[in-house]
Amino acid sequence: MKYMKLGTKPDTFYTEEAVRSVVSDIPADLIIHVNNTKYQLHKFPLLLKCGLLQRLCSDTDDCDEEPVPVALHDIPGGEEAFELCAKFCYGISISISAGNLVPAMLAARFLRMTEAVAKGNLVAKLETFFDSCVLQGWKDSVAALQAAWRISGWSESRIVQPCIDSIVEKILMPPSKVVWSYTYTRPGYNTRKPHQSVPKDWWTEDISALDIEVFRSVISTVRTSRLLPPPLIGEALHVFACKHLVDPLHVGSSGVENGVLHQPPQKSAAAEETLVAKQRHVLESIVTMIPGEPGSVTCRILLRLLRVANYVSASSSTRAQLIRQAGSQLDEARAADLLIPLPSDPQAYDVGAAEAVLEHFLEQFQRPASADGRHRMSAAMEKVARIFDEYLRTIALDRDFPVGKFVHLVECLPDIARSDHDGLYYAIDIYLKEHPELSKADKKRMCRLIDCRKLSPDVRAQAIANDRMPLRTIVQLLFVEQERTIGAAGGSHATDGGAADRASVGVSVISQLAARTKDEEPASSADHKSDVHRPRRDHARVADGAAAAAMTRSLLVSTKTPPVARKERTPEESRTRNKQ
Repeated sequence: MKYMKLGTKPDTFYTEEAVRSVVSDIPADLIIHVNNTKYQLHKFPLLLKCGLLQRLCSDTDDCDEEPVPVALHDIPGGEEAFELCAKFCYGISISISAGNLVPAMLAARFLRMTEAVAKGNLVAKLETFFDSCVLQGWKDSVAALQAAWRISGWSESRIVQPCIDSIVEKILMPPSKVVWSYTYTRPGYNTRKPHQSVPKDWWTEDISALDIEVFRSVISTVRTSRLLPPPLIGEALHVFACKHLVDPLHVGSSGVENGVLHQPPQKSAAAEETLVAKQRHVLESIVTMIPGEPGSVTCRILLRLLRVANYVSASSSTRAQLIRQAGSQLDEARAADLLIPLPSDPQAYDVGAAEAVLEHFLEQFQRPASADGRHRMSAAMEKVARIFDEYLRTIALDRDFPVGKFVHLVECLPDIARSDHDGLYYAIDIYLKEHPELSKADKKRMCRLIDCRKLSPDVRAQAIANDRMPLRTIVQLLFVEQERTIGAAGGSHATDGGAADRASVGVSVISQLAARTKDEEPASSADHKSDVHRPRRDHARVADGAAAAAMTRSLLVSTKTPPVARKERTPEESRTRNKQ
């Protein structure tokens, strides 16, 4: 940042008993009250350069021995800005930079320290520094704009608008011509070469320090120029959102720094409501700035904004826009991005929002598309299926999640979406493990969702040995496993050989099923003398085993080779046979 130094005298202001005074042999004849601070000063240096004080003290008698009291509670910038102006009047050395220029300029104008009052007055010097130095720099313009906005908002357009124009002009400049300092902490950029051009999004981090209203003004002006691509605008929104919006997934979490556990400070209900309202305003403003072009903002950012929208109870139109745009890009997301906490319970997830995003993604397949478009959509569908199955694994860990709702979530994806069912099997297995109280009917209902033929060999082998799988599912898995084994061994067998192989499949299935059923049943009577302490036989499981065996027998019957029809002999063949 650039600086301007005014005055040459040393600083002689001091504080005594909450009163600010100046070291001088002349007693103070002017008392100025600024908010909670009292200044004991002198008329002579101040009235020479302050037109406002000249008017306020014009009715006082110079012979009066009592100091003249003046209240300046409305001065912009408060005590610090007033003290800069007072020191300038005394000729005390002061340093002006973009950080304190705006309050000093506003206070000087308030005190009417203009050229009409005295030549070389403070307002003219500050305006010259503002035009020739601050507006020419990048960080100086940003700092001055932020200070002007927080002090007076749009009412001080003589500072705000020139700063906005300067910032926009620099943003639109080609990166190869950027030579001023800027803040850039994107990963991997610390290895830049000496003469390497700045990255295209070099400006995003610095303007993210602005308040939302002035940030929106800058972004709107940049978009109007149509000189920057929409993804670059989206990156600026991404950086701003990460800096100003709290991710609900991290709300209430504690952190460890240098071995010390830091707990988040507790806020009152009023403070919490104020924070939520501010977050809601920022979020809705960001959403209105998202470019309409596809891919201008990544799906991960859209889903993060959707989490915030849930947390701050954003408007329905804001949520609908985020769901629609995230759904069109769902194949770019990760499973963790779909975890949207409920506002009432941060430990539970809003599966309705995730389902709505998935529905908007599936709507794309109902529109006519070219061959290339269908191919891209098919590849996107496979990615989404893997993402959603991984999402189901997390949902399955919820002990209170109802089985009907889980089945409904599984069925949200059409059958053609899953090229394999490995991820679905893991999700269902986790649900069965976390919900041991499920009835057998519910277990069968869930496992019927798994297509045994779409499981990889390793997962199929794991499922066959899984005690949580119903017996009917085990039978299906065994048949698929044996058929795949025979097919791998060679498919060139004769018809009779094929029938024998199919018969052997049934025998192998029965033997494996019998072994499994035997392991699950109590020991035989030969192993102990009495049935008094024998556990009750699980009749339902026996019934399942019997049904499975019956199904296997029916398969064996269907695979038996039909008998060869007897061939009738001709009379010549009969006579020849009788002679022999």
